[in-house]
Amino acid sequence: MTDSNQINEMVGEPEDDSIHRPLVSAIALCTALVHIYFNTFSTLPEIWMSALHFGLFGLLCALLFPFRRSRNTTLNFLSKVADALIGILALGGGLYLIGFETALYDRGLRFIWSDWFFAVTSVLLAIEFARRTTGWTIPVLIILSLSYVVWWGRMVTGPLSFPGLSLETLIYRSFFGEDGMLGPIARISWSFVYMFILFGAFLLKSGAGTIIIECARAAGGRFRGGPGLVAVLSSGLMGSISGSAVANTVSTGVITIPLMIRSGLSPRFAAGVEAAASTGGQLMPPVMGAGVFIMMNFTQASYVDIIAAAFLPALLYFLSVAFFVRIETIRQDLPQKQDVEGPPLRQVLSRGWPSFLPLGVLIALLIWGFTPTYAAGLSIFAVVAASWLSDRPMGLRDVAAALETGTRTMTSTAVLLIAVGLIVNVITTTGLGNTFSLMIGMWSNDSLFFTLALVALASLVLGMGLPVTAAYIVLATLSAPVIYGLITDTWLMEAVARGGINDMARAVLILAAPDASAQIGTPMSLDAARLIVERVPADMVLQLKNSLLDPSVLAGALLVAHMIIFWLSQDSNVTPPVCLAAFAAASIARTPPMATGLMAWRIGKGLYLIPLLLAYTPLMLGDWGERLMVFGFAVFGIYASAGAIQGGLEGPLTWPWRALSLAAAVLLLWPDTGWILRLVGLIVLGGAVLWSRRQVAAKES
Repeated sequence: MTDSNQINEMVGEPEDDSIHRPLVSAIALCTALVHIYFNTFSTLPEIWMSALHFGLFGLLCALLFPFRRSRNTTLNFLSKVADALIGILALGGGLYLIGFETALYDRGLRFIWSDWFFAVTSVLLAIEFARRTTGWTIPVLIILSLSYVVWWGRMVTGPLSFPGLSLETLIYRSFFGEDGMLGPIARISWSFVYMFILFGAFLLKSGAGTIIIECARAAGGRFRGGPGLVAVLSSGLMGSISGSAVANTVSTGVITIPLMIRSGLSPRFAAGVEAAASTGGQLMPPVMGAGVFIMMNFTQASYVDIIAAAFLPALLYFLSVAFFVRIETIRQDLPQKQDVEGPPLRQVLSRGWPSFLPLGVLIALLIWGFTPTYAAGLSIFAVVAASWLSDRPMGLRDVAAALETGTRTMTSTAVLLIAVGLIVNVITTTGLGNTFSLMIGMWSNDSLFFTLALVALASLVLGMGLPVTAAYIVLATLSAPVIYGLITDTWLMEAVARGGINDMARAVLILAAPDASAQIGTPMSLDAARLIVERVPADMVLQLKNSLLDPSVLAGALLVAHMIIFWLSQDSNVTPPVCLAAFAAASIARTPPMATGLMAWRIGKGLYLIPLLLAYTPLMLGDWGERLMVFGFAVFGIYASAGAIQGGLEGPLTWPWRALSLAAAVLLLWPDTGWILRLVGLIVLGGAVLWSRRQVAAKES
């Protein structure tokens, strides 16, 4: 069994140290107050706030994630002193930028020795802090990226060749520049991400986490497979607050996994359900982890637009996990109703309704047009106020504890995002993103399906060593342009096929395909439109899209591309060989980690199916009628696919019926199949359900 220290390292949590506790608490409280000031009243330059963000969280990281632990008292003491000095050096680097940035510009960007010292030291510390919190993958990627710019990029031939920059230019862009480690990703970290993590810490401190789990237990106990449904419900609700799959698994799994095991589900299946459900927490609005704020920066979409677009796909994912629970419960012939040892739902709600008020305040403020940071800040005050309506009023001590908890939780995320900024800076500086997108398009032969398959494979490889947020940032920077381009290419061809195009688009198309001038502007087949559009020069395709496609449609396509990548990035939580959420669940269930990971991967198949729906259907971009229609058929399609995988629906299925269930899933999920084929799919699924029920009835009789 994994011990507590191993679990702490596995989930990215620092090991608590009573010697450091008072110092860490004081620094964490100071950091929290500074960041609240940043997000409310500050008029400081953003790069200064990013510098303080790096310095303060670098100091915390040095204390919370020591370089080494030793049983030797002397070595342990010296290590702590060294860590404290490293933390002070990180803070000094942030303060140096604030104090001497203007002098650097006055010198015409010519470095002096102190510029070299603090800039190089800060970059190295960012790499070291990433190593301490997430392992070696990110540091290795950073070192490869930086060395590519100044050294081996010029040695490479072909599309990846880069002429190179001087070391001074690289260090300036990495530390002092507005696109480096203190650039856009760091700004997202100290604003959106930090404030929402703080909001989640206040909610949990107020007792909302307990109320959520009790609500899930009360509601889930009414249905067959109640304990498993409790895991799905509680993980979805808790995940919408915490935004972390591993933290979600640890916090809810200690309750839900034993419940599922006592109900008769196997420990491996119980752990797999918890890991898969907890992974969905990062997909469920309103928080969605740090990724949603990165997505806002990439797409320029509003927070409300993103969470509105994400709701139905997230709900679909949780239904897919719930289907696996129900089918497994029926397959094992577990009792119709199972005691989940919880009070009635009405009693829980009558006692815990104040815990839901802050979430209502948050959503209302976002809808009214408040920025996410202000909405989160005001919602924190709402948490404190609402707690006084409950039996757990928050006093000053609780407020201080919530500030400290949120800051400690943020530490690993903050240093990670700052370090990833170095990689993003290299990608944008060198144009690797565009090059990689062109290479993906070439490898996939401009097929959207095969492009998604390549991105899914890349996300799996990256996820073996990168946390979800880092994997999403890297993948989005590299592959979002090609996915966006392929999606909008399809829509462009459909627009040309419909006919009735404007004069500017007609002129471009006639210029590209003069022999087809008689067809252009009239309705034609999609294949004919594709042949014409493919002849348009690449530098004019964007102009054509802007002419024929509405700007809101183009913006929506970019959001779809990023949402697909965000979903695929989650698979590192449940896909072996490195699946932290599954490993955390395995440590609770006392099951083999790899076998648990395979089970979680099997249950979490929605992570791969639903991105296909996002790419090929109006699940995100259509009007609500279209979205709900796609959603409705997808519910039945995913139920059919779960039955084919598990070998049962409302009872066991033989192999021929499993094949029919899979065929029904394809008909219900495949885009543009038409009403007739979808109805055929429903009929086939209905036949499989009736047949499986008869098997149960025959067995009982």
